[in-house]
Amino acid sequence: MIIVKTREEIELMRESALIVSKTLGEIAKAIKPGVTTLQLDKLAEEHIRDHGAIPGFLGLYDFPNTLCMSPNSQVVHGIPNGDPLKEGDIISIDCGALKNGFYGDHAYTFAVGEIAPETEKLLQVTKESLYLGIREFKANNRVGDVGYAIQKYCEDHGYGVVRELVGHGLGRTMHEDPEMPNYGKRGRGKKFVDGMAVAIEPMINLGTQRIKQHRDGWTITTLDNKPSAHFEHNVALIDGKPELLSTFAYIYEALGIKSNEEDEFRREALVL
Repeated sequence: MIIVKTREEIELMRESALIVSKTLGEIAKAIKPGVTTLQLDKLAEEHIRDHGAIPGFLGLYDFPNTLCMSPNSQVVHGIPNGDPLKEGDIISIDCGALKNGFYGDHAYTFAVGEIAPETEKLLQVTKESLYLGIREFKANNRVGDVGYAIQKYCEDHGYGVVRELVGHGLGRTMHEDPEMPNYGKRGRGKKFVDGMAVAIEPMINLGTQRIKQHRDGWTITTLDNKPSAHFEHNVALIDGKPELLSTFAYIYEALGIKSNEEDEFRREALVL
């Protein structure tokens, strides 16, 4: 059952989402060759708690850490460890925070130094597909409209769209109705209504769409060991239009990137 939020609840969700956004911005400053994912995980936990929130993933379904850290061929749910990042790696970082009874949850795939051009293109296309999906999250559209937009764009570039892992509704629990696949058919699935809040999160592979789960019960990798990218935003449906609750602006500030990609999804300018 879809849980519709009031405007007040959506603003509380925005606060949680922006804590995640700021945390990812702090992480962006620290990513470089030689740093370990455990070091980044500790940094994230401290930052979330310093902002009066609780790490959303720590202990959720018994996950052992604050961040899901998934380098290179890992799709999602990688467990932080002591292995140092290397020049040319990519690292998908998924972060959650709980404050005032509501979750924020989003992800970004970072380059570690200079990366291969084909991998850089994968990151670009995956992020572009996220905004194509968000654009379809509007009044009278359905779940399949979002999935179709993401799937078509990524498959037109020759990439594999993961089927087994999906986006989701978000609110007082991390995973609510509806599931938000990154594939689908136009006009199919649950209808969008004002007050919905969802996490839209393309998980796109350079090669095959097929994946495998590792013995730790968490780590998911591509079956062909080619790189995978993951970008995620939290979005509410307000007055029939998608409104971003999260932002990549803190990441871009840390990395010196100029972007207006989020502007169409905000009623008011974001103040950093």
